[in-house]
Amino acid sequence: MAAGEEYEKMNSPPRPDPPRESLQLRKEISLLNGVSLIVGNMIGSGIFVSPKGVLLYSASYGLSLVIWAVGGLFSVVGALCYAELGTTITKSGASYAYILESFGGFVAFIRLWTSLLIIEPTGQAVIAITFANYLVQPLFPTCEPPYAAARLIAAACVCLLTFINSAYVKWGTRVQDIFTYAKVAALIVIIITGIVKLCQGYTTNFSSSFRGSSTDPGEIALALYSALFSYSGWDTLNFVTEEIKNPERNLPLAIGISMPIVTIIYILTNVAYYAVLDVTAIHASDAVAVTFADHTLGVMSWTIPIAVALSCYGGLNASIIAASRLFFVGSREGHLPDVLSMIHIQRFTPIPALIFNCVMSLVYLTVEDVFQLINYYSFSYWFFMGLSIAGQIYLRWKEPDRPRPLKLTLAFPVIFCLCTIFLVAVPLYSDTISSLIGIAIALSGVPVYFLGVHLPESKRPSVITEALRCLTHLTQNTCMCVLTEMDTGE
Repeated sequence: MAAGEEYEKMNSPPRPDPPRESLQLRKEISLLNGVSLIVGNMIGSGIFVSPKGVLLYSASYGLSLVIWAVGGLFSVVGALCYAELGTTITKSGASYAYILESFGGFVAFIRLWTSLLIIEPTGQAVIAITFANYLVQPLFPTCEPPYAAARLIAAACVCLLTFINSAYVKWGTRVQDIFTYAKVAALIVIIITGIVKLCQGYTTNFSSSFRGSSTDPGEIALALYSALFSYSGWDTLNFVTEEIKNPERNLPLAIGISMPIVTIIYILTNVAYYAVLDVTAIHASDAVAVTFADHTLGVMSWTIPIAVALSCYGGLNASIIAASRLFFVGSREGHLPDVLSMIHIQRFTPIPALIFNCVMSLVYLTVEDVFQLINYYSFSYWFFMGLSIAGQIYLRWKEPDRPRPLKLTLAFPVIFCLCTIFLVAVPLYSDTISSLIGIAIALSGVPVYFLGVHLPESKRPSVITEALRCLTHLTQNTCMCVLTEMDTGE
């Protein structure tokens, strides 16, 4: 019997090795998670603060509501274009991935460099500081919160969210879901309070609502900028396309659900503000929602600063998820060091990219006037946003037979690109110095590209090559990470 078994083993074909699980980012983001990511990132601190800027430049309640509606419509057009791009180019990275596919590595690297150097870390630092200020505001009702306390709380917030997203993708999406529900609930409280006030006869501010409206194109453009600041974030889900379950269905569906929700909430929230507060009160307020609460919620007015803080917290979480994936994809494409495209062997999260993003944000938290840095990237942000959608038009011509699960009429990308030209030109004219600084920051990536990407590795300084190799080995050993693999199944 034993001899027969031995003979059978020797003559039977070798058993195939068990299939090896490929090391890729897991598809763990559901439709509900996707909606929460978009809504959670769009509804940040802007709707609680920006109404002041929109009303200031539009100069009337009626025109300001029109601008909020136009900002929502413009964002819907952009989001629909990104829905087509995201289902056609199924890579994470949003505009970076689309520019890379359309216009090549050099332009895509400049987009990545601008995000790495200023857009992502500055934006996250500002959100974290806003979160900290509103969190401690109830403790300092008559004065500004201590500078050091606010910065330390902001740093702790960034570090905590980095840890949560490093642990498991699901942890990060659950945090996003919870805080999205909280911020939407806070806005619904404001909307219901406003409706009650309207029913009680608070309609004075809406009589002759267009009286005194601004006719200056420059001021109207600045009002639109303030509104678009609140609408920014509709591209969040495109940064994590490779982690979405059934992206061909869920990506456009999540965008289609999120955009009307946010637009309707924003318009109704502003109607509630205008029902209670006059122009003088809004202009004098640094946070319109807090002033609204002081006028209407009585002893419960403290809940709104906390709600603003929670809103910022959720927005920061979505921003960290998106930025870390941008750096991850940039590394995988060879535009950043290999260490940033590594994922944990058990948790399947891009821990090195998350840590790098955290460090960059912490660096910017040490800059005292970090809010000023935001002015430097308006030009670059809208330029690359428009360029990515121009790539949609270019790919329609270059690759007309490419599979497109969602295909829009060309009117959508054409309209968006024309509007983007306007948005690029306005800051260049109205804030020339800041725009030129932003352009200089983008162009500083040119020598970096030729030295670190275009130049063959054999010709690069050996010190840099060896340092990167040591960093890669150190990261592999300390973070239990390995290089990811492309998903070839799509």
